[in-house]
Amino acid sequence: MRERKEKILVVDDDRNILQVIRMRLVSGGYYVTPVTGAEEALKLAEKEPFDLALIDLKLNGQDGIQLMESIRHINPHMPVIILTAHGTIKSAVHAMKKGAYSYLTKPFDGHELLQQINNCLEKNRLSKEVKRLRELVEQTYGFDKIIGNSDKIKRVLAQVAQAAATDSNVYIEGESGTGKELIAKSLHVASNRKDGPFIAVNCSAIPETLMESEMFGYEKGAFTGADRNKKGLFIQADLGTFFLDEISEMHSSMQVKMLRALEEKEFYPVGGRQTVKVDCRIIAASNKNLEQEIEKGNFREDLFYRIHVIPIKLPTLSERKEDIPILARYFLQKISREMGKEIEEFSTDAMQKLISYPWPGNIRELENTIECAVAMTKRNIITEDLILQTQNINAEGLKSFKYAKENFEKNYLIQLFELTRGNVSNAAKLAGKYRADIYELIKKYNLKLTDFRKK
Repeated sequence: MRERKEKILVVDDDRNILQVIRMRLVSGGYYVTPVTGAEEALKLAEKEPFDLALIDLKLNGQDGIQLMESIRHINPHMPVIILTAHGTIKSAVHAMKKGAYSYLTKPFDGHELLQQINNCLEKNRLSKEVKRLRELVEQTYGFDKIIGNSDKIKRVLAQVAQAAATDSNVYIEGESGTGKELIAKSLHVASNRKDGPFIAVNCSAIPETLMESEMFGYEKGAFTGADRNKKGLFIQADLGTFFLDEISEMHSSMQVKMLRALEEKEFYPVGGRQTVKVDCRIIAASNKNLEQEIEKGNFREDLFYRIHVIPIKLPTLSERKEDIPILARYFLQKISREMGKEIEEFSTDAMQKLISYPWPGNIRELENTIECAVAMTKRNIITEDLILQTQNINAEGLKSFKYAKENFEKNYLIQLFELTRGNVSNAAKLAGKYRADIYELIKKYNLKLTDFRKK
């Protein structure tokens, strides 16, 4: 459910269309301000903070694109959808190049109108959340710590921003080297506990015999060598955030004690007779699938549900390959500066090799690879021979746009028909295409619907 009604400015010189759009949008739960002229639209944009504008491409001889640009000078972050007739689609595409989110062709379907607006506003909300989170993280850790423009990493950051607004426990799942601790720190910085401590512990790094005393502390005389009281990590995290990394490696006997501490928010230090109360948020992480660990008998199901309130799954580097050039150039600048070298760029072949590699060690492996290349180079450019020298990689050249498009289309269709069990009508609805278009694609890629119906 929407927290507030978004305000939409609609500009069209056809009053009948204005009325139809207004009715559709009001029924969709939006506040609507309809106007017929560009001047009136500009005056309203200066006075009111609209969330989105729908602008007709032709306004009684006026240019809708110019109006869009004028409005965006007033409110640079407000998205715009262009309304156009069939004969002016080329101009609408030009409007998108100028910054419009998308365009709708008249006459348009009411459902499609609401869907476009919803998608546009959702994307805008996502961008704002990510921007807010990055600004918060910049204040503490520096903006350059969170790098990437892929949709997957933006989704993660939006989840972090939403989770930060609550005090619920968070579970982060991700392979080694994907940045679990950085995400946990970002969540802490964005939360109400940001002024409290952030205490991190790697559960796999503490021996089983020391785990309880490290976590809960101990009283003087509790065991040989305990010549003073010691506060455990749990109490050090009081009023802040306690990050339990690799929690899947915690021994079963410690899992029981950790469960009680999380449920009661209190515990006994080793050798202590009085409980110690603690108020901290738990963020747990693992590079293993905890549900599979439960099935194997390695992890307690009740502890899983205690920590697994808000799950955040981090993508592998191979799942966000579009971020590899950005990350690689960042590490190149950072490491070159640290080593006192002036290295400007990667060769085309070197970058292609970086993009082609699967990166089982994720971001950490990428950083180590760049560090090695910077250390070994004698030039101001990183060449292919310096990248992953011990790996036998056959880097494929960049495929043509036509090949990439057809490859995507075919894979998309296969997933679509697997989901709908070969039902063309359902597939067309999910894809937002006409059935005739779907049949054309089936013929183009020689797909057999019976193969999916058998499944």
